[in-house]
Amino acid sequence: MGHEAMHQLPRGRVIGAGHYLPGDPVSNDALIRSKGVDSDDAWIQKRTGIACRHFAAAEETTVDLACHALQHALDSTATCDLADKAKPTSKAVTAADVDAIIVATTTPNNIFPSTASLLQHRIGARIGSMAFDVQAVCAGFVYALSIANNMIRLEQAKTVAVVGADTYSRILDWNDRSTCVLFGDGAGVLILQADNSGAGVRQTTLHNDGSLYHDLYVDGGVATESHGYVVMNGRSIFQHGVRRMAEAVSSVATAEGVGMADLDLVVPHQANQRIIDRIGVDLGLPPEKIISTVRQHANISAATIPVAISLERARFARGAQVALTALGGGLAWGGALLRW
Repeated sequence: MGHEAMHQLPRGRVIGAGHYLPGDPVSNDALIRSKGVDSDDAWIQKRTGIACRHFAAAEETTVDLACHALQHALDSTATCDLADKAKPTSKAVTAADVDAIIVATTTPNNIFPSTASLLQHRIGARIGSMAFDVQAVCAGFVYALSIANNMIRLEQAKTVAVVGADTYSRILDWNDRSTCVLFGDGAGVLILQADNSGAGVRQTTLHNDGSLYHDLYVDGGVATESHGYVVMNGRSIFQHGVRRMAEAVSSVATAEGVGMADLDLVVPHQANQRIIDRIGVDLGLPPEKIISTVRQHANISAATIPVAISLERARFARGAQVALTALGGGLAWGGALLRW
């Protein structure tokens, strides 16, 4: 296919965003008291910027969180244009309109079938629509977004629900204060729809370095017949996270011919406020251009980027140049550039 033909293909434009954070916020002090964590609020906030997180109830699973977030995202398309809150949309997007559901998760309900399959049925999407999971840990949402956009570009789908959902409370070791204070549970969703105006996902870049596999992993699984918990080399993840996420933003911006100064917003994976701050510094961007919501919900792995967008949706103006970037276990990382 020639360059001109590719240019004319539709792109996935964000028309809805939703999120779900289960239960009441759990403050650092409440976490320390309830789990007996050897830490204190001042240390956690200074080192991570996290003030609270949300945990799923005992009866809640990843698909429950995803279903709430997806319904919120679908409802958002009915109430207003995401880029212009004063402009009503002409037609609400419903579950029946969704051609594909892609769920990025590290904590699926079952080994198989996919959590997306459960979500398809739960949300009432039509039988025969596509549904599958993506596993790239904290980078999973960027991977899923790229796949969704490619499906739209190839005209395999017109409307795709891109979901990030995780229940990390089920894989945390409460005796490991270096990890257990960092994570929470939740889900976020972006609804992409085919658009020929030039808006939408303009560039994506995806990468992995398996030599760093053991810098962030769960020490269990099917092969070991054990449940396992999150294990992390924090120093390495900090260094690689800052470097690789900044590189991904630069890569997609350069590919699109967009200068750093022309970026309106950057939405990094919400893992740690110090990482978020350093990415902004390395990119030469002022803090007001960097979306940060980690204080409210901690690290929700694949869910953090769509949750952050949903929480801060009023800041996303039509035509804005928006970069997304994430890094997670694998090590997997990637970025995307969207024209809102």
